[in-house]
Amino acid sequence: MKKIITFGVFDYFHLGHLRLFRRCKEYGDYLIVAVHDDKNAVINKPNCKLYYNQNERLELVSGIKYVDEAILYTQIDETIKGVDFDTLIVGPDQVNDHFKKAIEWCKQNKKEVVVMPRTPNISSTEIKIEKLK
Repeated sequence: MKKIITFGVFDYFHLGHLRLFRRCKEYGDYLIVAVHDDKNAVINKPNCKLYYNQNERLELVSGIKYVDEAILYTQIDETIKGVDFDTLIVGPDQVNDHFKKAIEWCKQNKKEVVVMPRTPNISSTEIKIEKLK
């Protein structure tokens, strides 16, 4: 069985997230989605104002048919070391130091890394800005 993992905040859940999970599932048999905890999501994204708390986001993600397992994570570069997986899927915008370290760890440990393009014209940030108008 080939296991896939992807990481994100997944606040303001939208069609782009759903499509990401569907496309991730095409790479393997078992999809693990790691949901960022509240504290570190705000630290890593200083302008982040969460709408849903981490338990609500875990519940949302867990309810998606493409997702086999949803877990909570603090920092990708630490969490990834304790998860059994074959392929890491990241977005092109996931480039902070923690993601860079995680990708390097994957390369050193013979894990596949796939950079998945974003769904065009869909962004949590844009949705939040539109809601605040």
